[in-house]
Formats: sequence, C-alpha cells, structure tokens
Amino acid sequence: MGDVQTLLFVVVIVLTVLLIIVGIQVVLIILDLRRAVRRLNSILEDSILGGGLIRPDKLTGLLEMVKKGKKIKSHGAGEDVIE
Repeated sequence: MGDVQTLLFVVVIVLTVLLIIVGIQVVLIILDLRRAVRRLNSILEDSILGGGLIRPDKLTGLLEMVKKGKKIKSHGAGEDVIE
C-alpha cells in the first residue's frame, strides 16, 4: 500500500502544479485579450467620432440602402457590388 499511496500523492501534486500553471496562462490570455479589445475600441471610437475614416452619416446611409434592398453600382464597371 505504501507504493500506491506514494504514487497517488506524486500524481496529485503534479496535476495540481499543472492546473496552477494552466490557470495562470488563462488569466494572462484574458488580460491580453482585454487590452486588445480596449485598443480596438479606442481605434474605432477615434475613427467614428473623430471624423476619420468612417463617418456616421455615410455608414447609416449604407445601412438604409441595404435594408431597402437597393443596389450599389460601381462606377464604370457596370457590375453590381452589393446585391
């Protein structure tokens, strides 16, 4: 019985250490993801509200056009871009 208990004790300790390491890695990944989402949020906020790349009036116009089922035609090509 002594050998089985020793082996069980070692296995429990090794599994505990591995679970602690995996838990730390998961926490670090979540913190990194949180930082990335914050940066993405600030970039999108600056682009929409700052009058940068995306203007709200253009975006709502495109959304209304898609809702009504209208088509956007490209200039000169004669093909429909959005159907």
